[in-house]
Amino acid sequence: MNSSLRSGASRADAPREKHPARLVLADGAVFEGEAYGARGTTTGEAVFTTTMTGYQEVLTDPSYTGQLVVMTAPEIGNVGVNASDAESIDGKPHVSGFIVRDASPVASNWRAERTLDAYLAENGIVAISGVDTRKLTRHLRDYGSQNGAIGNESVDVLLARAQQAPNMSGLDLVKLVTPDAAYTFTEGRGAWNPTTGSVRAAHAHHVVAIDYGVKKNILRCLVDAGCRVTVVPASTSAADILALQPDGVFLSNGPGDPSAVGYATKTVHELLGKKPIFGICLGHQLLALALGGTTYKLKFGHRGANQPVKDLTTGRIEITSQNHGFCVDLASLPKGVSSTHIHLNDGTSEGLAAPSLRAFSVQYHPEAAAGPHDSHYLFDRFNALMSSS
Repeated sequence: MNSSLRSGASRADAPREKHPARLVLADGAVFEGEAYGARGTTTGEAVFTTTMTGYQEVLTDPSYTGQLVVMTAPEIGNVGVNASDAESIDGKPHVSGFIVRDASPVASNWRAERTLDAYLAENGIVAISGVDTRKLTRHLRDYGSQNGAIGNESVDVLLARAQQAPNMSGLDLVKLVTPDAAYTFTEGRGAWNPTTGSVRAAHAHHVVAIDYGVKKNILRCLVDAGCRVTVVPASTSAADILALQPDGVFLSNGPGDPSAVGYATKTVHELLGKKPIFGICLGHQLLALALGGTTYKLKFGHRGANQPVKDLTTGRIEITSQNHGFCVDLASLPKGVSSTHIHLNDGTSEGLAAPSLRAFSVQYHPEAAAGPHDSHYLFDRFNALMSSS
């Protein structure tokens, strides 16, 4: 890295010529702005996140595949971008588009390697700045998340693109982000944050993590909890997973509609009762489906690092990081499966457990790099479940 950046100097790319751009939603709402990042046109589901920090974590979370992400924090890009903070295994952004209010032209951080504008352009992510994101967020909150199109084409053309884009319901996006082959993951959080390097435990358990679009920090947390981690593609059969002789199976986060990933539900169903299972986000939804429950689409989802969740087993309140547009129907949970966590804003499902099958899951992200540390105990709970098996 450039020594001037390490010493805290700011970085700014040469200013690019400004071009008008707009976001047009499928219901006809139009939001004007300026082209940012890569030039061109893109479509996806417009969603908003209330997180105030960690825009690079948002950009590189594979769960945002197929979505146009609105940042509700007004100023974005201040600290630039660096390779270490990428949450995807391939290190690349996975959003379909990015929408911000004020895009900082300067990256002022000693870790910055490039500006956000340059990073988006290099990775082909079409974005728009100068948008009234407060008005846009209120619109999505009132009328629900919906498809949109970003570009500099006419309103009519962009509206047609938005309305013709595939609906998120029924979409299997896991196949776009899952790896082609199995791999071993050995990196702990010490590589990302040196202050945590001493917490890594000895490898006591072998965990097979099914990668539906996993965030890197989840795998780091498993390593630090004392797990030897083998990651496998989402299409891996239960028989092939069991052949790896794991002590436990982890179900990762990922994008899209859980009910559209039938092959994953089938695999989880065949693993039930054979090995301890821990799921996060999409993994939580797939576990519920495998247990006989159902899921449904939320009006505008939960996205942000300030979501309040109550642990029903302890009464403890956790401030959590979340990113999901679908939810488990609590009324559909069968006998023997209990709700363990609920969202305090709307009472929706945030966790479940099937003790007789040694399986549990949460809807939120206990590993979130940009969030608090309230929920790291879940990795210890998984370890304890494997130790007692």
